Amino acid sequence: MENTGIGKFAKSFGISFAITSILSALLVVLKESNEETVLAWMASITGHHWVTHGIFDLIIFAGLGWALSKLDSGQGLNISANALVIVIVSAIVVSEVIITGFYI
Repeated sequence: MENTGIGKFAKSFGISFAITSILSALLVVLKESNEETVLAWMASITGHHWVTHGIFDLIIFAGLGWALSKLDSGQGLNISANALVIVIVSAIVVSEVIITGFYI
């Protein structure tokens, strides 16, 4: 028997990845625009701002993915595999445009 459905964790963490990707790009812009405040504060937490950035990304990704998986009891996240791929690829492109646009 073929299972063509997509699991709740794939949906939840796929959406979480898309959101985290965009938030991470926005954090890059925020840090680089505020070097003496935000970037310095993030560097003071772990010794380097990129380490703190990565930890923030992991916390957001895991927390949001877990929260979304709890919503998916029944019809909470009704999204097809194809739609999820489109959401993820779109988020990656938007994130790239945000960062590239900032540095140009």
